Amino acid sequence: MTSIREVAKIAGVSPATVSRVMNGTANVDEEKRRRVLEAIRQTGFMPNELARALYQKSSKIIGVIVPDIENPFFSELAKAVEEQTYHAGYKMLLCNSDDDPKKEMMNIQMLVQMRAEGIIITTNCDSTSRVLKDCQLPVVVVDRKLTGVSGTAFIEANHYKGGCLAAEHLVKCGCKNIVCLRGPQAYSSGKQRYQGYLDTCRKYGIKEQCVDCTYDYEAGRRAAKEILRKFPKADGIIACNDMVAISVYKVLTGVGRRIPEEIQLIGFDDIRFSSLCTPEITTVSQPIREMGFMAAGIIIRHVEGGEFQQENIFDVKLVERDTTRKKSHQAL
Repeated sequence: MTSIREVAKIAGVSPATVSRVMNGTANVDEEKRRRVLEAIRQTGFMPNELARALYQKSSKIIGVIVPDIENPFFSELAKAVEEQTYHAGYKMLLCNSDDDPKKEMMNIQMLVQMRAEGIIITTNCDSTSRVLKDCQLPVVVVDRKLTGVSGTAFIEANHYKGGCLAAEHLVKCGCKNIVCLRGPQAYSSGKQRYQGYLDTCRKYGIKEQCVDCTYDYEAGRRAAKEILRKFPKADGIIACNDMVAISVYKVLTGVGRRIPEEIQLIGFDDIRFSSLCTPEITTVSQPIREMGFMAAGIIIRHVEGGEFQQENIFDVKLVERDTTRKKSHQAL
């Protein structure tokens, strides 16, 4: 690979002059600047970004660590972060942890060594929480709260309200036997959504029924089969997210159950797939794009000395589509 010294030799200038031309850190004589640019073009020289970051103590990189890149919620969140970082002159480095504490630790250490400007993370690992508590970089925790870690800031939707909205909607749709596919209770998101469901059931005197489920498609398929075994009279299902709702729909219709005529179904997140599939999924929408923009914006403002809010809770709303039907619209 061509070095900066070789470029300087071809251009007849010092390596420092080449560096100034590339970084725009000082005025350079126009003739020298022209020679440097021509030498770079001839050699195809590319600067070592990591070396530059170590020298300048700044990488202009924002790290994003998510537990499952296959989950559309996290890919949509990462896309929003990337848009915001790009327009602000930064770069995003996306890391997939598979909810593995060792991988999360490795990713955090890598970002620290690269002198990243900050970390945006969704995690529930206790060991990661302890590391983040003493992390040298600004940290924005998204979607879940971590015990004992305040971080630089945290961002989440109003999960409790979302659980209430989902259950309340199914009640208004005439459902009497509502089953909640309960997200992991170790996650603040899963715990708060389930609490919203419980409180709404108690409000209307409805029996609480649940099946534990994680946030992936295959888990939804297994949970749907369990509902058919344990709760054959179920007439309403609250899925822990939209991907699970889609998998539940496939399982139930595969055994001849009609949605929403026999069983009504609601998801959570409002990922793009929920409106692209047929039928479109009724869901509780959280503003994924705005949350991603804010996460990137907080890191950037922290780096540049600006002000930001540490605790950020976004509102949620119900989006009615094809998998539920209000009582007044049901066939008699």
